Amino acid sequence: MKIYLASPLFNEEELANIDKVEKLLRSKGHIVYSPREHEYRGADAGTHEWAMEIFMEDHQFIDWADCLVMLYYGNYSDSGTAWECGYAYGTHTPVIVVQLGTDSNLMVHIGSHANITMEELETYDFDLMPKKHYHGSMF
Repeated sequence: MKIYLASPLFNEEELANIDKVEKLLRSKGHIVYSPREHEYRGADAGTHEWAMEIFMEDHQFIDWADCLVMLYYGNYSDSGTAWECGYAYGTHTPVIVVQLGTDSNLMVHIGSHANITMEELETYDFDLMPKKHYHGSMF
């Protein structure tokens, strides 16, 4: 399975979770594209060239992926991760949401294929891709 890993990556908790999920998915034999491993250094951060390169590469790899795994921290989510999730949904790429926060947005959960916890990710069967609805409160 080719998996695009979408997540904010702006603090130690987020980076630790990304690292854990990259290792977990790869240990199960999946090919994982994780944007944090592909930082563009051909232009200064914040420039138009830098932004275009990142956008085009991430866009290309969402299209390449069989599914997208989103590390979701609830209503706190960065706009890039939300865009990746929405684009995947719009292109009929299944989105597996790993719920890490305490609150949630209905657009993320209703638009996903499955909503699971970090513990459930360890045994989630990406070959069968079972659906699982979110059962918490949504706003």
